[in-house]
Amino acid sequence: MNERDNEDSGQNPRDGISRESSPFINSAEMDRGNMYEGKNMALFEEEMDSNPMVSSLLNKLANYTNVTQGVVEHEADEDSKRKEVKVPRMGTFIGVYLPCLQNILGVILFLRLTWIVGTAGVLESFIIVFMCCACTMLTAISMSAIATNGVVPAGGSYYMISRSLGPEFGGAVGLCFYLGTTFAGAMYILGTIEILLTYISPSAAIFKAEEVGEETEAMLNNMRVYGTCIIILMAIVVFVGVKYVNKLALVFLACVILSIIAIYAGVIKTAIDPPDFPICLLGNRTLSKRSFDVCAKFTERNNKTKTTNLWLLFCNSSLPTAMCDDYFSLNNVTEIQGIPGILSGVLIDNLWSTYSEKGSIVERKNQPSISGSEDIKIGGRPYVFTDIMTYFTVLVGIYFPSVTGIMAGSNRSGDLKDAQKSIPTGTILAISTTSFIYLSCIVLFGACIEGVVLRDKFGEAVDGNLVVGTLAWPSPWVIVIGSFFSTCGAGLQSLTGAPRLLQAIARDGIVPFIQVFGHGKANGEPTWALLLTAAICEIGILIASLDNVAPILSMFFLMCYMFVNLACAVQTLLRTPNWRPRFKYYHWTLSFLGMSLCLALMFICSWYYALIAMLIAGCIYKYIEYRGAEKEWGDGIRGLSLNAARYALLRVEDGPPHTKNWRPQLLVLLNLDCEQLVKHPRLLSFTSQLKAGKGLTIVGSVLQGTYLDKCVETQKAEENVKALMGVEKTKGFCQIVVSPSFRDGISHLIQSAGLGGMKHNTVLMAWPQSWKQTENHFSWKNFVDTVRETTAAQQALLVAKNIDLFPTNQERFTEGNIDVWWIVHDGGMLMLLPFLLRQHKVWRKCKMRIFTVAQMDDNSIQMKKDLQMFLYHLRLNAEVEVVEMFENDISAFTYEKTLMMEQRSQMLKQMQLSKNEREREAQLIHDRNTASRSAPAVKTSVAAAMPEKVQMTWTKEKFVAEKHKNKDTNVSGFKDIFSMKPEWGNLNQSNVRRMHTAVKLNGVVLNKSQHAQLVLLNMPGPPKNRKGDENCILYFTACVLLGTWFYCCLVWILQKKKKVASIINTWNYQPHDFCQLN
Repeated sequence: MNERDNEDSGQNPRDGISRESSPFINSAEMDRGNMYEGKNMALFEEEMDSNPMVSSLLNKLANYTNVTQGVVEHEADEDSKRKEVKVPRMGTFIGVYLPCLQNILGVILFLRLTWIVGTAGVLESFIIVFMCCACTMLTAISMSAIATNGVVPAGGSYYMISRSLGPEFGGAVGLCFYLGTTFAGAMYILGTIEILLTYISPSAAIFKAEEVGEETEAMLNNMRVYGTCIIILMAIVVFVGVKYVNKLALVFLACVILSIIAIYAGVIKTAIDPPDFPICLLGNRTLSKRSFDVCAKFTERNNKTKTTNLWLLFCNSSLPTAMCDDYFSLNNVTEIQGIPGILSGVLIDNLWSTYSEKGSIVERKNQPSISGSEDIKIGGRPYVFTDIMTYFTVLVGIYFPSVTGIMAGSNRSGDLKDAQKSIPTGTILAISTTSFIYLSCIVLFGACIEGVVLRDKFGEAVDGNLVVGTLAWPSPWVIVIGSFFSTCGAGLQSLTGAPRLLQAIARDGIVPFIQVFGHGKANGEPTWALLLTAAICEIGILIASLDNVAPILSMFFLMCYMFVNLACAVQTLLRTPNWRPRFKYYHWTLSFLGMSLCLALMFICSWYYALIAMLIAGCIYKYIEYRGAEKEWGDGIRGLSLNAARYALLRVEDGPPHTKNWRPQLLVLLNLDCEQLVKHPRLLSFTSQLKAGKGLTIVGSVLQGTYLDKCVETQKAEENVKALMGVEKTKGFCQIVVSPSFRDGISHLIQSAGLGGMKHNTVLMAWPQSWKQTENHFSWKNFVDTVRETTAAQQALLVAKNIDLFPTNQERFTEGNIDVWWIVHDGGMLMLLPFLLRQHKVWRKCKMRIFTVAQMDDNSIQMKKDLQMFLYHLRLNAEVEVVEMFENDISAFTYEKTLMMEQRSQMLKQMQLSKNEREREAQLIHDRNTASRSAPAVKTSVAAAMPEKVQMTWTKEKFVAEKHKNKDTNVSGFKDIFSMKPEWGNLNQSNVRRMHTAVKLNGVVLNKSQHAQLVLLNMPGPPKNRKGDENCILYFTACVLLGTWFYCCLVWILQKKKKVASIINTWNYQPHDFCQLN
């Protein structure tokens, strides 16, 4: 059967399974389903667009390749849409071991290690090298664990630190590592110039010492001039072609390896035939052979005794009877071998340290010497002097750069065939090899070379030869040429790697001000970063002293290594599910030990450099935290914060805190418009002024509906609220709740906001100014329920009136008062609010005034004294005033308003209305009350007749339309309703007194606080009777609406005078005092 026949029969020729044609599947669906044909996964068709199948995912992971580190050459064919990425093929030996070996073995080994051994002695030198090598080994173990925890892209140590400790630590340590690498380039260049001008071609010096003692300054000037020229030349080479630098890396590495082999060969040769390098001593003082050729005072020529050039250096004439230096006359000139050999036993003499001051003469131990009078200055004598003051910590700082370079393998992670296997193996083997080389060289140098030669930093006692070169075989020039090319190559490598590290940090976008350095040439070369690197490297060149530059880069490298250890320790202790490194030979104690050792070495090297480096890293950290881009990399610091938060929440008692620790923990209730924008942004401004970033702040809002329908709106609302919180600098949490009703949503927020002991104790909301509108979500019913639920939850409630008039965070009050009307004791809440507000810059210059109300039987003078003493014990500064409110006759206006409320309540009871109808009738009460307040004042006689003219919304026609729905017995009840007349004697006297108190208090506050910037006032509690909606409306009207009327009148008058910014109503039901005396 052919293929066509198979297709006609509906059978797939590949699987042999017949496929029936179904009339329920149309052709369009068949075409759309062709992409899933043969996958047998029709059940997951809808998910395949967003979630790939496992087979395709595994295919992508298997074919994953890193972007190679270094220059990216563009393809010649510009029309090709797909660029081929060359698969990395470097293994452990070529890709990690040899680069680490080349970076670790360098300038310090050839130029300073012999001097360190001679100065510190073999034992202390061994301790220095062992500490530094242990530090790098522990760091390599931590780095191996991080590098094998997933695929490591190109980026090296910066990538590992930033992805493990977060963008703040990553950026700070990454920039420090960049600075260390840049100064390392300066150190290598200075080493190159020192080899050139001291050992290869001393005559090439531009500046010459005109007087005695100016040799050091002339040498530093030569270093600056030659260093500037070399750095420009190297920058041009790096700019033109990095690939040539990478190709020459093997040549430079070969020079290093040959030099080390020559050193070991020379050590072996000393056991057989030590080289001839005589050292001239005057007494026990070492003489420099740059100024004379014969190590003697007299010489025999033609059977005649003649003075030598050495004589002329210490005497005023060549005659034997000339006047000479006292020390020269008293001591003999002797000559010893500088390289006595490994079997000479000189190791015993070199075990102990010989530290000295700057300008001291290098002297041989156990050498007889007669001290003379130093009348003549020794500065012009041909002695070998020390150029710096030496002690243990200085030597640690100078030596540590020789063990850096362990990140070379991780920096090439993009070029490795298997980075997870190569990085740990190659790095640890390289550190082990170099540690053996350094430790063995210390012992061999101390066993083969005389101590005075070891302490001769520039080889002046051995005819200006490199000290380590005198030990090498077959010729000292092997070491000189090899060290010259190795230091030159290391400088090129630093100028190549540092700009790429800066470019990687800039492209991450975590440090805004360096983003310009992320750009470069078309082929990816970091041009701008190279220019900055050369400029910073020039700073090190201008310092001009290798001994002064080395401690600087030691600080930055040690800080980088410290955070690598910290990253490993944090990840190990957190035990995050993603922490599964393939390298198993690590432990958090090793990482902690490495971190402690790095920190100790920083302060051992130089405590002031350590503080400066920490200050730089701290400034970068805070800058990234304040202005940097937000990155979520799943770092360990976030995990550590979560663990710390969990631990703290478990420690916090789930109950009321002690009064000394109490502060308002706010739940801010926001109202959103139809576009999910905040209606009253000043509420968050007031929150930040009240909290100042301290304590807990939860910003909540309610969306009406179901979560499935409002999911998108919820995310949009949360983004808008968080953006506004950022603008207003409100530090807290955002919580959006979706509920079928606003009342239930607010209730859910009040009950469930917070976690454990971190729950709110105070609710802050805006006064519902448009609550009389029935379509307003925050209606009077929701408001009263919020007051009741806050009371039931034993929480304080702050209601800000005219919140849109509140000051912004940028405004400053130069004067004014914050008035507190302390009517009932609320636990000290009213006292605490102005104190907290005055901590903010907006309210700082406002004064606090406290008003209290005295009754008829109270002693006003004594009340004022007691209140002043109370404030003194509370440590609050405030003006105190006692206001006397006398009992007056209750006005007809008060009776009228109370009658209208009670009459409406009675009518609503008898009408037996539904819930919506009762709420509509109650709304009508408020509308007419508002209209009556806005109208001019009327006479008492007119006011007494007003209740008879009030019309009901329930007309007789409506009653007839509803009569079929009710029983006939109710008809007479409705007739009684319409025939009701006002009865003044039946009024509830309690409600009348409440209305009278509100009116009187209104007038007193208007009189006293009309010029205040802020008024704080107690509000009465909500009515306790909840038998029916009509009773709730009655008490709501009596208690809350009067408060609203009072505040509206107050705000209307004060707005016209433009003196008072706002008013806050305070309900407080905390069961204990917050401002207790202790």
